[in-house]
Amino acid sequence: MLKGFKNFLMRGDIIVVAVGLIIALAFSTLILAFTDNVINPIIARAQGGTSAGLGWQLGQAGNKATYLNIGAFISALIYFIVFMAVVYFLIVLPYKAIQARRGMTVFGDPAPLKTCPACLAADLPEAASKCRYCGTAQPTAPATGPGSGPSGP
Repeated sequence: MLKGFKNFLMRGDIIVVAVGLIIALAFSTLILAFTDNVINPIIARAQGGTSAGLGWQLGQAGNKATYLNIGAFISALIYFIVFMAVVYFLIVLPYKAIQARRGMTVFGDPAPLKTCPACLAADLPEAASKCRYCGTAQPTAPATGPGSGPSGP
């Protein structure tokens, strides 16, 4: 039982995921510091005066529980966009390039789908000859490319 667990942990995929999560957490902390210390003061200053942030007080003045803080939402949105851009450009794109050198396609476009005329299931692969739900024979897709159409004038 322990040998199987050890083999599971030592798989390359698990190590890659663990390293990716550690890197993501490190970038998350960096981006959070950026939004808290750079973006939030800019948003607070945009409202002007001595405001605590961009937003409205809904209840009694000075009550933080009833302060609608739009600035915090904008900051979180900027944080999310920056974080996803970092993950995409520093993790996903290099991983795609490495896998392409190995001859594998990852994060590619989804395969084309067709709809079954009998049961209207819309998630059948275009090359399917039978519907996986109702078993109806599927019409074949017309061939495209050189020599597939009528030739000559």
